[in-house]
Amino acid sequence: MQRKQNFSLQGWVAAVAADRGHHFSKPTRDSIILVEGHGVEGDARAGPFVRHRHLARRRPRLPNLRQVHLIPSELFPSLLDAGFEVGAGDLGENVTTTGLALERMPLGTLIELGPAAVVELTGLRTPCILIDRFRAGLKRQVLSSAETGPPFKSGVLGVVRAGGPVMAGDSARVHLPSSSFRPLPAL
Repeated sequence: MQRKQNFSLQGWVAAVAADRGHHFSKPTRDSIILVEGHGVEGDARAGPFVRHRHLARRRPRLPNLRQVHLIPSELFPSLLDAGFEVGAGDLGENVTTTGLALERMPLGTLIELGPAAVVELTGLRTPCILIDRFRAGLKRQVLSSAETGPPFKSGVLGVVRAGGPVMAGDSARVHLPSSSFRPLPAL
């Protein structure tokens, strides 16, 4: 089933972040480098096989569908309205975007970041208990109460299809898959 697009195909990179350690939040950087089939250079989530600590213990040879975490900056004002001050990198994302309704994009969407990097969307980031450890009560705010649309508002995950540098101010261009619309699964 083909669904009419109701989101922008052009946005911007608001911030980038990476961390070598498995910490919940990531410090923002001037730039990051995406590595094809691997993820963000020097980030704990990077690698060809699953790096999510719980999944890696159980099935270490699963492909890594979580190489890059992207989140729309438009989430932050709604969280602030609910009493939670959250900024770029705080929710563990590598790329914070502006102008893209990431969670509404279909599975297989390609997002060009900067001059060369391309990320293919593989799923919705599933909010876990760590969000409440970061800020008590925050998990409830990133669960959607809407009947339509995505069940979570905590960003999307993807794999790197083409590498390159990414920095704040870079363009973010969306290329929708040619196949029928399939919503992003929870990862």
